Amino acid sequence: MEIIGIDVGFGFTKATNGRKSFCFKSVLGETTDIQFATGLGSRDPVGNLHVTLDGKGYFIGDFAIAQSSVRQFTLEQERLLEDFLPVFSLAAAGLYAEDGITLNVVTGLPVVFLKQDYEKMIKAMSGKHQLIYHWPDGSRQKREVAINAVQIMPQPLGTVFGLLMDDNGRLANRDLPEKKIGVVDIGFKTTDFLVFDRMSYVERSSSTVDMGMSRSFMAIAEKLKRESGVQIELYRLYEAVEKGWIQIRGKEYHIANLRDRVFARAAEELSGEIARLWADEWDLHGVILTGGGSAALSSVLAPRLDLPVITAGVKSMDPRFYNVEGYLRYGKSRWRKTTVPMPPQSPVKPEKEDNS
Repeated sequence: MEIIGIDVGFGFTKATNGRKSFCFKSVLGETTDIQFATGLGSRDPVGNLHVTLDGKGYFIGDFAIAQSSVRQFTLEQERLLEDFLPVFSLAAAGLYAEDGITLNVVTGLPVVFLKQDYEKMIKAMSGKHQLIYHWPDGSRQKREVAINAVQIMPQPLGTVFGLLMDDNGRLANRDLPEKKIGVVDIGFKTTDFLVFDRMSYVERSSSTVDMGMSRSFMAIAEKLKRESGVQIELYRLYEAVEKGWIQIRGKEYHIANLRDRVFARAAEELSGEIARLWADEWDLHGVILTGGGSAALSSVLAPRLDLPVITAGVKSMDPRFYNVEGYLRYGKSRWRKTTVPMPPQSPVKPEKEDNS
């Protein structure tokens, strides 16, 4: 049995088993015949994701962006679950399904969608599936993905469990269990807020708002459209936003100042939402900033908060992996019989123990 953590987001899909980690853009493309491959490009599996899942072919992530004439990307929760999540999660899981081993998966949902979409997610990810990976050298790799059990939790709890536990799923942090902390999980489409009070999940002060990084990207894309006449897809702006400039039809457009302004506005909106939602949580010891958006907004959001910021993960870890790393650690605790209490207020349903 292999335990993995998977996080399918609107921006990126992340997965880890503790030894290998993968991250690819949540973009789906239709397949096409590629007549020639140079063999000189990247050999990174997620840079060349062409899979056939249960008989249907897909280009995924950067490979879809580069090669597909028809590409799909969504900012709608229902469509993500129905059309995208089965493909992304199983394509990621198959990268760990060597020698036909059974997989146990831990994943998460936005706080407000946990109860509503729990069963849909279980159904989408469970069972046996046939996968074929098509590699640029023309080789094919067949794998049967057998997912035996799926555990779902509110997404920000992944970061909490990452801080609570060590790599083996054992309780390692002796300080955090005695504290009441807030978690702000900044994603591409949404931001999740969660309060964790001395090992208990607090439903009253946990929520999801439509305030992700996509708002800032839309503002940048709109400005670029006015100046260049070209509508830039949001998923093609990640590198440009990080660098502060983009080349369109041979001309450089500098967006660093605009980026900084829209990020500052996003931080102001988020700090206002935090103040409103946590008005009664005056006894919080601190706040954890997590999610891919935290890398961009932490420096402008932290000074606006009346709370100390608790460091999540390690300096070398990509913030996009904070949740998925915690999912993995919780999975090791759950399925390797290491006792670590689950927050009693969580609406997640119990599963049968795996005896394989």
